Amino acid sequence: MTEKKTGFQPNLAGRKRNGRIMARLFLASTIFAILCLGALLFSIFNQTAGYVLVEYAASEADVLPAQDDGNPKHLESLEKVELLALIDENLGARRKKALDIEKPLDTRTDKELRDLIIAEVLQPKVIRTWLFFESILGRAHIFEWAAENAPEGTLTFRWWLSPAFLTASQSSDALYAGVRSAIIGSLMTIALTILVAFPIGLGAAIWLEEYAKANRINGIIKTNIYNLSGVPSIIYGMLGLGIFVRALEPFTSGALFGVTGGDAAGNGRTVLSAGLTLALLILPTIIINTQEAIRAVPRSLRESGYALGATKWQVIFHHVLPSSMDRILTGTVLAVSRGIGETAPLVLVGAATFLTRNPTSIFSRFTTLPIQIYQWTARPQAEFKNIAAAAILILMILLLSLNSVAIILRNEFRSRKRG
Repeated sequence: MTEKKTGFQPNLAGRKRNGRIMARLFLASTIFAILCLGALLFSIFNQTAGYVLVEYAASEADVLPAQDDGNPKHLESLEKVELLALIDENLGARRKKALDIEKPLDTRTDKELRDLIIAEVLQPKVIRTWLFFESILGRAHIFEWAAENAPEGTLTFRWWLSPAFLTASQSSDALYAGVRSAIIGSLMTIALTILVAFPIGLGAAIWLEEYAKANRINGIIKTNIYNLSGVPSIIYGMLGLGIFVRALEPFTSGALFGVTGGDAAGNGRTVLSAGLTLALLILPTIIINTQEAIRAVPRSLRESGYALGATKWQVIFHHVLPSSMDRILTGTVLAVSRGIGETAPLVLVGAATFLTRNPTSIFSRFTTLPIQIYQWTARPQAEFKNIAAAAILILMILLLSLNSVAIILRNEFRSRKRG
């Protein structure tokens, strides 16, 4: 007895075949994305170290004091008094005054003074740089090229990402430039952004999802919030320039509170303006993600709270928010990660492209890591590409740290919810 055939079996085989094809396409897409990410990380890391060929405008023999045998002393062997005397002899009054304003010379460490003498007196100039793997695989060729083209130069292997790079201020010389001011500016800006955007976004989402009635006006508000999340960031920069930098200048500059002079910017181009602008930028995303997180909480959880006599706010505060906080934090971190990497709105609100002083308050001038990276990559000298790559790694570490904190908090909320 033969089994009656239907059209279902051939259709099932075709659907399984299509499923296998789509699975392979998804796998290929994942592999391609991983390869692209790997190529990006490889390119960045490859530029953060390598040989550097440097020539000095003045030799140590012409600058450093002589020993008893007539040979010049080593820079590392000089005491602080001798280092200060060298600076006093070889630098002009205006330059010494500028350096003293940045940080008093007599309070600097011996290492800082030695670095200052190298940068300001010996005046090194980068002739050429090589990439990391190029330096490892082509070492003999590099030494041969240096001997032929710059016999007076000094060839050294350099890690551009170093403790000195983290603690140094910005400089016009890539050998001594650092990201101290940019790191502080980024942390202050993003902290202010979170303090402003998170509570406002959370409150707006709670009202729209739990309290707002389903009418036309509220529907228009929700639609516009979705539209605002797709507005280009430069538009928010123009908004911040018009409102925070210009219209609210007495407030954002600190003049309204009597903050003048010192490290104060004296105008609206401050950390406060940058933080408020980025808060506007990420606010729609936080609202939307928080709404989705609140909406995912089962209705039965709310009904059980009401059945026990709880008020609406008690149900929201004790049941809805704890149940959705892990998803709220995930969405907030994604929004904040976008804000950390923004450049266009900060350029419009007045981020400094060259800043040697650290921002000390929300009314100070500022710069950020993305601004520094943008400024360095625009320079024609190859060595600035190296320090830009080092700054990119620092920015990625900051983002990973922020994501790690969010994951820890999310897991903590989930464990509490399960407990």
